[in-house]
Amino acid sequence: MRQVATGDTVRVHYTGTLDDGTEFDTSTDRDPIAFMIGGGQVLPGFENALVGMTEGETKSITLSPEDAYGPHDPELLHAVERERIPDEIDLKVGALLQAGDAQGNEITLRVVEVSDEMATLDANHPLAGETLTFELTMVAFGE
Repeated sequence: MRQVATGDTVRVHYTGTLDDGTEFDTSTDRDPIAFMIGGGQVLPGFENALVGMTEGETKSITLSPEDAYGPHDPELLHAVERERIPDEIDLKVGALLQAGDAQGNEITLRVVEVSDEMATLDANHPLAGETLTFELTMVAFGE
């Protein structure tokens, strides 16, 4: 039976959960994701876990923050004066905002705290600092 190798395009179903069992993403209610092993389109640990799997095989993997989205970096928390944020922007805790960084790249900021004077925005990936568990099912080879 054919085993997944670097360079193969695969179709995979997955379910991702946090340490407390909270599901943060799944493909089970849509088409499986398709990508090339070694193409850097998904987390390296996710990709590496598929190498050697066969069609129909399922396995569970756990990725530390360092192998997933990295540790939560306090340097990426930004306190911004409310008056610097346009009135039409809804500043609810948990809201995601788009902004440009100093190099002109678009970044996503999550609102983590709001007061009358300040808003604290987090530029970390929402899953930074989290240990992630994935249940992976190798569905098929090819697109």
